[in-house]
Amino acid sequence: MRFSEFGLTTLKEGPADAEIVSHKLMLRAGLIRRLASGLFTWMPLGLRVLRKVEAVVREEMDRAGALELLMPAVQPSELWQESGRWDQYGPLLLRMQDRHQRDFCFGPTHEEVITDIARRELRSYKQLPVNFYQIQTKFRDEIRPRFGVMRSREFIMKDAYSFDIDQAGLEESYQRMHAAYSAIFERLGLRFRIVDADSGEIGGSRSQEFHVLADSGEDAIAYCDADNYASNVETAATMPVDEPRPAPARDLEKIATPGVRTIDDLCRMLDISASQTVKTLIVEGTDGPVALILRGDHELNAVKAQKLDGVAEPLTMADEKTIREATGSAPGSLGPVGLELPLYVDHAVGNLADFSCGANEVEFHYTGVNFGRDLAEPETVDLRNVIAGDPTPGGKGTLSIARGIEVGHIFQLGDKYSQAMSATVQDTDGKNRVMSMGCYGIGITRIVGAAIEQNHDENGIIWPDPLAPFDVVLVPINMHRSAEVRDAAEALYAELSGQGLEVLFDDRDARPGVKFADAELLGIPHRLVISDRNLAAGELEYRHRREPESRNMKREEALKLLR
Repeated sequence: MRFSEFGLTTLKEGPADAEIVSHKLMLRAGLIRRLASGLFTWMPLGLRVLRKVEAVVREEMDRAGALELLMPAVQPSELWQESGRWDQYGPLLLRMQDRHQRDFCFGPTHEEVITDIARRELRSYKQLPVNFYQIQTKFRDEIRPRFGVMRSREFIMKDAYSFDIDQAGLEESYQRMHAAYSAIFERLGLRFRIVDADSGEIGGSRSQEFHVLADSGEDAIAYCDADNYASNVETAATMPVDEPRPAPARDLEKIATPGVRTIDDLCRMLDISASQTVKTLIVEGTDGPVALILRGDHELNAVKAQKLDGVAEPLTMADEKTIREATGSAPGSLGPVGLELPLYVDHAVGNLADFSCGANEVEFHYTGVNFGRDLAEPETVDLRNVIAGDPTPGGKGTLSIARGIEVGHIFQLGDKYSQAMSATVQDTDGKNRVMSMGCYGIGITRIVGAAIEQNHDENGIIWPDPLAPFDVVLVPINMHRSAEVRDAAEALYAELSGQGLEVLFDDRDARPGVKFADAELLGIPHRLVISDRNLAAGELEYRHRREPESRNMKREEALKLLR
């Protein structure tokens, strides 16, 4: 491809509203152009990368025995009402009506449609197992689209759905997809981790996420190589402290704390660390408000909390009126001592002695609080996010925390949709059996952004070879003023292309600095420079995008390296 014929416009600077590196670089390199909030046109260069991703995904899905189909993007409301998700899915679902005022949605996912196909097409256990997949455009009406293609409203996704006669079959299909996904991300040249995760709005009994590791990742991942453990922070479990609690050393004391509203305020006033304080959060319960008790330096994990018996789902913080009626106090002065509400005490709090907390009286706090004396001995629960240094659930190591970008998610759905939509087959006894389903998604467009987040420097993108839009960028210097350079460049372009390499031939009449800057920005793995000087020496100047310096080598040596 000749640069002059490619219609590619690069930018020196990214737009001010581009928040992360991948968004800035994709705009600067001309991979995408914004149409509206969360909507992007994939330009020719970006589409080349996108097709590379699709090709690898398609090959591995086919190798795993999945069957490709293509379902409609627009879906009738009746199917979503059958599954119960028409009202549950919320404002993420883009709803519309046709000219006959029939309700439809633009599909954010296709569980309902594929289940309808399965109940129409599958009749016998002999047709199982089967796994259908598609690569298709989705739409989710994000309240705040951001980060370019990482959280856009319209995106391309590979979604697959397996059907089995029972849970044992589902487990086999799930493991097959687990292996296929691992192969996909390894082939794409991305550093990734597989973590246990919450099933969220999709549902099901088990799910795992595939995260590309990057400092800009929205998700926190807890992992320990020594224990072969990895989990999303949302689902990483904490354990009761395996040490005796210190004996009380202080008397309970109630002190005035004027102006104290936060843990930080309290720590400054008392000159203590947040780990010696306790915070009390009032949330809605199934039978009235309940109190969640955490250490001052820990964060509440909403996913864990809302799964506790007696706590309302979704987790909802109580408003100030409810708090005042339930405690006689206000936020900022709450504590478990004397609190006549159901208490859910985090494991870490159960091991504290002589701690400080609110006294349930505005601008008053307790110090020297101890269980067994000032409070009943608690039955502790897992309420918080894990932090670096926490022990692993297996007890063989401690956790580290990394940032990750979710690019794939696999679910064991079980009969969540097949039961609701009566998707059955006849089993060996001739009886109708509800099929067990799995669901497996990969964000095709998100992979492109995640790859850039993981592979870039101050000059631009550094594509992993399998994702690069071109293999080689050929940069002739002053070819419009040197017949020798022009002829050599044309011959080399023809030879490389004839060998099956994808070559971007920078035939523009531009300064060398401009060409080099664009080559760095576009991130093409291999760069060859032709000039009068190196032609006279029978050499080419070669540089790999990941190498800091160029080097001269004989023409045949360079061609051998590229082949």
